[in-house]
Amino acid sequence: MDSAALLDLLGNENRRRILRLLAHKPCYVTEISEYLDVSPKAVIDHLRKLEDAGLIESRTDDQRRKYFYISRNVRLEVSVSPYQYGTKSAYPANPNFDMTSCRYLSIDVTTDGQEEDKLRELVAELERLEQLGNELSLAQRWVQGRLTDVRERLGDEVGDGDGRLHTDVMSALANGDTGIEEISARIEVPPRIVREALERLAEQGVVVRDGEEWRLAD
Repeated sequence: MDSAALLDLLGNENRRRILRLLAHKPCYVTEISEYLDVSPKAVIDHLRKLEDAGLIESRTDDQRRKYFYISRNVRLEVSVSPYQYGTKSAYPANPNFDMTSCRYLSIDVTTDGQEEDKLRELVAELERLEQLGNELSLAQRWVQGRLTDVRERLGDEVGDGDGRLHTDVMSALANGDTGIEEISARIEVPPRIVREALERLAEQGVVVRDGEEWRLAD
């Protein structure tokens, strides 16, 4: 689902209220209807749209009641900055993810404790992870600020009135896009304009071309 459709989906207040409720516990339709003071038919329609978008899932208990809950495999982020607008759901909640595979991060993922101290160990881990989440949030804000600053400076250096476009093209290259069509899709600019921007950057020695592929100059 693209960012416009996802933001439109979450633009509905009742759907946001449903997500807030499900963040506390799984619920069935009648519970949600009573909480929202909305008819069950309307609730079912909201749930269907959220489920189609992959934001929630459902299961049926022994009494054939259908419970809805927020998906474990999605984390939604909305990003708005002078150089970026959109949504991402690229961070699956996976407790078995191997953090040691992230070469440039040094996060202590070890756990200690004996079997009889499981509760105390879990409480300590909860506290540690909450603190880490706060630190990562601050780090993310710092990175976004630095990204905006660097993009603005790059745009000023490139000049010619299209600094933001050229910066977007360089950012796409930094993210691994090498073809004109790939870059065009990422920054939502026609291929012809992307090609002209790449040629302009090549003249300045910022990018180099290798056949049909482009990359940032070393």
